[in-house]
Amino acid sequence: MPAISHKAKAMPASPIRKLMPFAEAAKKRGTKIYHLNIGQPDIETPETFLNAVKNWDVKVIEYSPSAGNESYRKKLCGYYKEYDINLEASDIIITCGGSEAISIAMMTCFNPGDEIIIPEPFYANYNGFSCAANVVIKPIISTIDTGFALPPIEEFEKVITPKTKGIMICNPGNPTGYLYTKSELEALKILVKKYDLFLLSDEVYREFCYDGKEYVSVMQLEGIEDNVILLDSISKRYSACGARIGAMISKNKEIMKSALKFAQARLSPPSYAQVGAEAALDTPKSYFKNVKTEYIARRDYVIEALNKIPGVYCPKPSGAFYCIAKLPIDDSDKFCQWLLEEFSYNTQTVMLAPATGFYSTPGAGKNEVRIAYVLKIEDLKSAMTCLEEALKQYSLKASN
Repeated sequence: MPAISHKAKAMPASPIRKLMPFAEAAKKRGTKIYHLNIGQPDIETPETFLNAVKNWDVKVIEYSPSAGNESYRKKLCGYYKEYDINLEASDIIITCGGSEAISIAMMTCFNPGDEIIIPEPFYANYNGFSCAANVVIKPIISTIDTGFALPPIEEFEKVITPKTKGIMICNPGNPTGYLYTKSELEALKILVKKYDLFLLSDEVYREFCYDGKEYVSVMQLEGIEDNVILLDSISKRYSACGARIGAMISKNKEIMKSALKFAQARLSPPSYAQVGAEAALDTPKSYFKNVKTEYIARRDYVIEALNKIPGVYCPKPSGAFYCIAKLPIDDSDKFCQWLLEEFSYNTQTVMLAPATGFYSTPGAGKNEVRIAYVLKIEDLKSAMTCLEEALKQYSLKASN
């Protein structure tokens, strides 16, 4: 049998999905699982989206333009203008989810062996996207003690080499929920300008910023317009994860012209989903107000519950719907698997994502987990009860 590629061997498994076989086995044993491992909201998709898809009267589902429907891209310009981001339709390429936006951006901006600096922990699939594009991640650790604030700029400069081509951030952050301040982004701007780097920013959670804190986009930073690439998705905004509609955005005409060639190679983004996404731009503000209120309640409950458990520490996130919690364990991969394989409390257990997969540095995150507070409060209460009991039993197991 021919050998598979080195790239296939190097491709990391998703920490969010790799435990699914154990979860399926647990379900077959009759165990109820509270899924806090994945950012799949239980919030209903807006009727604007669903009705547009239901009522789309066509006889043939044709390819859409490779850059996405022009009507959708034009309407998106109005959406971004509400955030003081001024765009033209030609600055936007609609992609098959935010994932494809990131992949195309990496393939457009970086040569094999080029380096990109990313504060960690970061969205686990950045590891996979960079592997597929033959890009080398140079991580700089942000710590739980600071709530995962941007590391000092000096730490960025320490890892810059002649191969450094870009910096990537997620704001608000997945998996930490950290929301970068304007001063932190301005500091990054100076660095990007100094070394003439690309700045990629994944901003899919902009609707979910809490406690009166301000969302600032990299597209609002003056003087580095040609360096900036914004990466977006409707998955979490409209609770439409399966629609697979994202966007790659830049005012750099050369970048967009080159990125379009990758978009043409995959033909087009989904037609039905674009119809829904375009209509969803008319979703009433009340929808987001209610969703935001719900997430704040969930966040407040989970963070308080976690910090009441002996040995657990979790900073309070200001955005998205994730948090990283430090647990009194020595190996989060083993613990998360044990929760599914061996643990059960009242025939229930909780599924978490080991934080190791959200780091690029070997050994980092061994006593941390990512929690997605995407379930209703009633379920979150049961999940936190399960986790507290699990930690008691795991501690006894370790001491025997």
